[in-house]
Amino acid sequence: MPQRFDSINVIPFIDIMLVLLAIVLMTATFVVQGDIDVTLPVAQNSHEPEPELDAVRIGIDASASLFWQGKPIQLSDLDAELGTVAEQGGARPVVLSVDESVSFGRFVEVVDLIKGHRLEKMSIRVQEGA
Repeated sequence: MPQRFDSINVIPFIDIMLVLLAIVLMTATFVVQGDIDVTLPVAQNSHEPEPELDAVRIGIDASASLFWQGKPIQLSDLDAELGTVAEQGGARPVVLSVDESVSFGRFVEVVDLIKGHRLEKMSIRVQEGA
């Protein structure tokens, strides 16, 4: 009669978990960039930055409404959120998506808030030109 083992072999379980972890890490880089309907301006000399998972995403749509991480927000609340990011060290990059029909004044207003909190890592999303 064969001898029975009273312990569980966990090596196959660990192998499966490592494969699942690798799959999650590879697919985590495919982050959705735009949650709002924004027609980005076209730029001839642009490049797509590496997607950063901890990036702060701010958007301004065609009606000049503000969005924080894809959710609507008021200007005063945006100021408070940026203050919170700055208090945490300000190392998180800020990605700004602005509809091409938004007035320059609204754009400057938001950039001024970002710079006012000394958040230096800022990028502006555009469409690559032909």
